[in-house]
Amino acid sequence: MIDAVIFDIGGVLYHWHPRYLYEKLIPDRDRLEWFCTHVVTPEWHFQHDAGRPAAETTAELVAAFPEERALIEAYVPRWLETLPGPIDGMIELVHALADGGVPLYGITNFSHEFWPRFASTEPAFARFRDIIVSGEERMVKPDPAIFALAQARFPVDPSRALFIDDRDDNVAAAEAAGYRGHVFTDAARAKAALTALGLSL
Repeated sequence: MIDAVIFDIGGVLYHWHPRYLYEKLIPDRDRLEWFCTHVVTPEWHFQHDAGRPAAETTAELVAAFPEERALIEAYVPRWLETLPGPIDGMIELVHALADGGVPLYGITNFSHEFWPRFASTEPAFARFRDIIVSGEERMVKPDPAIFALAQARFPVDPSRALFIDDRDDNVAAAEAAGYRGHVFTDAARAKAALTALGLSL
């Protein structure tokens, strides 16, 4: 049985990838694929999740690919376009849990600069009691330290809290810290996992 739920954000509640922005800017499919695997890549972006300022990472990338300056410099001002919308059924699930009185928390790998811009666009985040943002703390999942921080900040018994994330390594780290874990694939399976653990939805 559980009495609290901890969500990841990108890949669980919202779709995210740099490609969603750049497919609007690069019409040639082969060039788009090259750009998203060699220039503005998820791995490059993950530096922001660890707390690096976007101004620094952008300057470094422009120095490495000067011919791509215009596209690289579009990333920060148009960053919200990398999040095209919520994953089907998940915002509704957040509201259903909150309406049922279930305490909700978040642990997300997210830039401290980008998070406020994004969080203000989604009212469902107001239903969360606390959200740990990796860029603010300068620690990222699956580092055990971020789960130790969650244990210190979230007033829940880890053994009675379900952590939902789309990455196996993050879920494994949460389970090693004593949380229940669910590897996210879709809303139906997440809901089934929650009801199997005793929550009414």
